[in-house]
Amino acid sequence: ALFAAPAAAGEADVTAVKVSREAGGTWRFDVTIRSRDRGWDYYCDRFDVVGPDEKVLGTRILAHPHDDEQPFTREITGVRVAPGTRRVTVRALMKPGGAGGDVRSVQLDP
Repeated sequence: ALFAAPAAAGEADVTAVKVSREAGGTWRFDVTIRSRDRGWDYYCDRFDVVGPDEKVLGTRILAHPHDDEQPFTREITGVRVAPGTRRVTVRALMKPGGAGGDVRSVQLDP
């Protein structure tokens, strides 16, 4: 018999995203990440909001490791998205090297 093994988690997995429209037509993203932080030399140091054309629309720099806070949620505000864009992707990246993990695609309601 064959059994499906659960997928291994990545180094920095986006586990949830809450998105809301701000005044002026920009967007706010509240992003929850589970990462394999191991101190200042290896931690999730940013996340990106990426458009359908792979253009980075916004980046939130994370200034410190979250070894003792897993998962953690941070926001990015003021993200401008081209009119007509209905879906974006959120990804998290590790320092050094940019290794990531699971991403989340989110719907933008008009």
